[in-house]
Amino acid sequence: MPVKIRLQRRGRKGYAYYHIIIADSRAPRDGKFIERIGSYNPNTNPSTVTLQFDRAMYWLQVGAQPTDTVRNILSSEGVLLKKHLLEGVKKGAFDEAEAEKRFEAWKASKESKLNKTIEQIEAKKVAVAKERLAAEVAVNKAKAAEIAKLEAEARAAEEAERAKQEKEKAPAEEAAPAPVEEAKAETPAETEKAKEEAPAETPVEEKAEKPVETKAEEPAEAKEEKAEEVKEEPKAEASPEAKEEGTKAE
Repeated sequence: MPVKIRLQRRGRKGYAYYHIIIADSRAPRDGKFIERIGSYNPNTNPSTVTLQFDRAMYWLQVGAQPTDTVRNILSSEGVLLKKHLLEGVKKGAFDEAEAEKRFEAWKASKESKLNKTIEQIEAKKVAVAKERLAAEVAVNKAKAAEIAKLEAEARAAEEAERAKQEKEKAPAEEAAPAPVEEAKAETPAETEKAKEEAPAETPVEEKAEKPVETKAEEPAEAKEEKAEEVKEEPKAEASPEAKEEGTKAE
């Protein structure tokens, strides 16, 4: 029975991860399997791999064939290198201690490279975040400057309008004469109505205030002379025409 080391899909749509399984090559992808020896998550950076190293070595030594993706995973984890070193020990090229020493050196180099890659990724993330923050700060500064400019323009326009109004108001106040109450022209009807409504004035006070004129007494000599003149004046005789009129009237 041909046995393969392959991936079995798990997860949801848009976020898939895989199990590393040992299964019959004739079994469906998500069907029955013999053993699960690890998992592979390509959604992280770098990708996350968990692997049972000894079980992977065992299945490789008994003839299980990995798929291309699984072969790359096993190579990055050092399983294929360890298998190659053990075959060299079997052939007598070097002893087991030398094989272990070479494997540990490769593993240390791989870990250093992996750590360096992780540091580069983190530094790139920080740089991208800084660039984004700087761009956002620049945009905010530009907006603030634009708002300040608009406010300054509005303030300047308001001050100019106020100065213009004050300038127009000052000459008008200087040229304007003292306020004189204009007599309201009354119509004849209004004057007659006012006369009717006004109470009749009694000039009592005026009469009371007028001094009583007293005739100066004439001297006694003047009175006697006037009396003599009156006696001396003869009575005027009635004219004949007057007499005729009197008789007619009777």
